[in-house]
Amino acid sequence: MNDYVDIRLLVTLIMMNWNQLLSPLRFGESSNKSTFGGTRSAFEADYDRIIFSRPFRNLQDKTQVFPLPDQDFVHTRLTHSLEVSSVGRSLGKIVGDEILSKHKDLKNISSQDLGSIVGAAALAHDVGNPPFGHSGETAISDYFKFNPSGKKIKDLVSKNEWSDLTNFEGNAQGFRLLTRNHRQGLKLTLPTLAAFSKYPCPSNFRERIEGKKSQKKYGFFDSDEKSFGLIAKELGLVPFGTHSNVWCRHPLTFLVEAADDICYNIIDLEDGFGLGLVNFDEVRTFLAKILKDQYMPDKLAEIPSDQEKIGVLRAVAINCLIQECANVFMENEEKILAGEFDYALTDMIASKDIMEEIGNFSIKRLYQSHLVLEKEASGFEVIDGLLQSFIEAVYNKFYENDKYSGRSKSLYRLLPTDTQYRLENECQSAYDHMLVVTDYISGMTDSSALKTYRTIKGIDLG
Repeated sequence: MNDYVDIRLLVTLIMMNWNQLLSPLRFGESSNKSTFGGTRSAFEADYDRIIFSRPFRNLQDKTQVFPLPDQDFVHTRLTHSLEVSSVGRSLGKIVGDEILSKHKDLKNISSQDLGSIVGAAALAHDVGNPPFGHSGETAISDYFKFNPSGKKIKDLVSKNEWSDLTNFEGNAQGFRLLTRNHRQGLKLTLPTLAAFSKYPCPSNFRERIEGKKSQKKYGFFDSDEKSFGLIAKELGLVPFGTHSNVWCRHPLTFLVEAADDICYNIIDLEDGFGLGLVNFDEVRTFLAKILKDQYMPDKLAEIPSDQEKIGVLRAVAINCLIQECANVFMENEEKILAGEFDYALTDMIASKDIMEEIGNFSIKRLYQSHLVLEKEASGFEVIDGLLQSFIEAVYNKFYENDKYSGRSKSLYRLLPTDTQYRLENECQSAYDHMLVVTDYISGMTDSSALKTYRTIKGIDLG
């Protein structure tokens, strides 16, 4: 019995608490200069700072699923992120009401604050993604793994740094963008940054446990490990085992992830229908299974357009999934605070089977469609070509100056002035130089990447 009590006391000692988790302290500031109860909260200000930032604005021309779409209705990363933010805000407010009702000791916190944190983190969740979707991440990784020009960097970096470069991750790039790559810095609040971070571990973490969602990928580069550690300590995130650089998720991260899962599962179907890859009956059947007794055939019969019918079904289906995810979160809140819950909420809801069915269907009919695969192949070629050209120029300038040819000089001068400044004044190592170049390439839009590639290869001189 005494052992049982001791264990319970130990768990209590490492439980996260909402007051600390919701601290409005901003990244890079030692004291809280933000106040609650004004015209807008610190977390609402986070949303505004993100939406006016250049990385977010660039999402308007980045691939969601279907690269370089020529149809207006197909989602880009920008429209997807706005929708995920909307769903996330709703999830945060619903859960916030429940948490405030359960935890009477919370002071100066409103359900709107939780909604704003989740909404802001969800708004930023894709800012680190390179051009051409997830294939862009693979293209950057493959450049360092397989391209002779990229492989020669290995001898200049540490094992951990090489792991970052050969396993390029949009989530880690996003954390870097939100915390480092701005002259003044966005200076977001720590809860928003923590909620953004779905994978609070580094790329070199070798003891990942299969099935743990927080360890499926990694969330920060080796150069940002200290920064994330400061955030984790300030907010009281639960450490994972005895590891000094791995933590359990911030509770609100589960809501950000759920909002993303809901949107891409449901809305990718809608895009697939618009492109003719999925027929109306297939989409209607999937959404009807989510709606169950809320399915409304009579109302649908009054709508003349199949596209509008799917829009109505999609809206109601998303609402159903929001409520189901909020319920699962509250049912597991204590385990989440203790760091004992590590699953996607959408894997635990009543509609989990149909969500899995939609996911499997989308892989075959959408993500592996000829349209997607064709553009992905083009993306690999473009990104590899850009990296080879610009990294060789940077490598020759800083590490093999006798090979800094006229071609290398010309390519180096094509880099944005700000990128050149950072390369020359802020980089202390080859690893730093490589990250600055990948900052530039991954920050490109699909169109600008293609245009730059065609220009430097002499394909299109305008």
